[in-house]
Amino acid sequence: MFKIESHNHPSFIEPFQGAATGVGGILRDIFTMGARPIAILDSLRFGDPDDQKTKHLVNGVVAGISWYGNCFGCPTIGGEIAFDPSYARNPLVNVMCLGLVRRDRVVRARAEGVGNPVFYVGNKTGRDGIHGASMASATFDEGAEERRPTVQVGDPFTEKLLLEACLEAMETGAVVGIQDMGAAGLACCTSEMPARSGTGMDVELSRVPQRETEMTPYEILLSESQERMLLVAERGREEEVRRVFAKWELAAVEIGRVTAEPELCVRMHGEVVARVPVDALAAAPVYTKPTEPPAELAELARFDPLSLPPPADYAVALSALLGSPTIASKEWAYRQYDQQVGLNTLVLPGSDAAVLRIKGTPRAVAVATDGNGRQVALDPRAGGALALCEAARNVTCAGARPLGATDCLNFGSPERPEILWQFAEAVEGIAEACRALDIPVVGGNVSFYNETSGQAILPTPVVGVAGLLEDAELRTTQWFKADGQRIALLGPETVSLGGSEYLWTLHRRRAGRLAPLDLELERRVQTACRAAIEAGLVASAHDCAEGGIGVALAEAAVTGPQPIGAEVSLPPSVRPDLSLFGEGPSRIVVTVSTGRERQFEALMAESAIPWTWIGTVGGARLSVQVGGQPIVSLSVARLHDAWRNGFERSLV
Repeated sequence: MFKIESHNHPSFIEPFQGAATGVGGILRDIFTMGARPIAILDSLRFGDPDDQKTKHLVNGVVAGISWYGNCFGCPTIGGEIAFDPSYARNPLVNVMCLGLVRRDRVVRARAEGVGNPVFYVGNKTGRDGIHGASMASATFDEGAEERRPTVQVGDPFTEKLLLEACLEAMETGAVVGIQDMGAAGLACCTSEMPARSGTGMDVELSRVPQRETEMTPYEILLSESQERMLLVAERGREEEVRRVFAKWELAAVEIGRVTAEPELCVRMHGEVVARVPVDALAAAPVYTKPTEPPAELAELARFDPLSLPPPADYAVALSALLGSPTIASKEWAYRQYDQQVGLNTLVLPGSDAAVLRIKGTPRAVAVATDGNGRQVALDPRAGGALALCEAARNVTCAGARPLGATDCLNFGSPERPEILWQFAEAVEGIAEACRALDIPVVGGNVSFYNETSGQAILPTPVVGVAGLLEDAELRTTQWFKADGQRIALLGPETVSLGGSEYLWTLHRRRAGRLAPLDLELERRVQTACRAAIEAGLVASAHDCAEGGIGVALAEAAVTGPQPIGAEVSLPPSVRPDLSLFGEGPSRIVVTVSTGRERQFEALMAESAIPWTWIGTVGGARLSVQVGGQPIVSLSVARLHDAWRNGFERSLV
């Protein structure tokens, strides 16, 4: 089981609790289906790192994620953090959770069986979180922080009890269906659960456990107090459910019944206060709205990054990129997370993908998230496809076969034609990439209205991909392993500085055209990389992403337990900065185990992909030539300092 969700607006208003309850909500989505959560990933976006407000948000969000995950007892094992001024008043806090369940024990959020009892389980209801859902569907203005009371307050210790109680209740077989009381609280789950089953529900609000006095029916229905579930049990087995939840010191109160008429009937002290057809509340409305590309898009595409002067010193440029907050080590963040609770984590944060063992089997799961708002802003369809491809490529670089994706689609107001156009194009791009790579989307989230005072965020679809390693011992990491191993580049030579990290970090420009994406070639490159890993030929594999091959090589040199250099020679091109920092899809840097070069060459020939040898691992420096001309020669120690300390220099 895996899914990703957003908690963007609450995290701007109250970063600690906003992020913490985002973690709590996605955990509940996983264990209400009968799965035990084994991993959390967070994908975060913030504004200018030099802004004091950004520093406050980063500290609060990371603290909230670590507090909830650590207290609950689920490892946070990956994710990403990126920066752009467009996120200054609308940070993105997307959280993904992955759990394990036997497929014959999946429990669904349905209200089946007329006459079956409906139980309220978990924490008591308060006034926190009321209008949280409607706040998430509104743009911000200068008074956004005055909405602090709409942010929920989390209790991870109660959630841990709720996890164990729910899983134990499911084991009895008495649970027919269960759903988390998330956005819109009781109003949501009392309508969605019966709508999925073609039934109705009759509930009595006076029976709902409350921690505040004189709450109105409106407040009880819309409260988003945390750590609560709605559970439908099999009639006649009510006492079993009560007994399980009493064991874990949690409330389990019968508040209603499943009915045959497909409507939600809400009572307060026996008096009907609402009667609504469930489909009217649960069915998604269909809109036909105008769409059009942003007016400036054509002009941005015409810009040629090569019209800018090349760097005066390529070594300085590489160090600046490696130390930029988006690329630099995020150890400051992930060292606050418990990464190994449960003792499943085989590859910790810091490589292309995290890897977790499946206990009792030789298998492992690899999981990664990815999204690049600059690319989507310049070409939404290609940018959406690139996000899916890179997340899948990260999983492939760990040695796993991607099995499925979940996406969190973060955009501005869909009432603006240009935003809705970006959204539609990005969805089409993700869909095209999924079909080409044979990766289903199993769920996700859409977060609109991410804008303040008319300024929208970059369109940012974040994609999470989970994959399977049949043999956990074949897991691969991104860093160089040993002197003498040869380095190969898989994939095309075609790259672009358009929308690149280089263009933003060194020139503060967000413009140009993206390198073309060939989805069939992407599929073949990933297949070839996995085949080489499965054959035991590859010692390391690293996706070329932000910063191009220059950053990929530097990361491979410095991110391992023992930094190690390399001698690299790249083919000639129009300009060295294009070769070194240009970005393009379907490119993976691999190192080949000593003595296995011939087998690797034969496998690449069978795979029919473009590839080339580019260098050799070894020494204490990273030296790169382009077309035979020395361009960069930097000590590994200097590179490591730029990468390891860049984030903290900017934000802490």
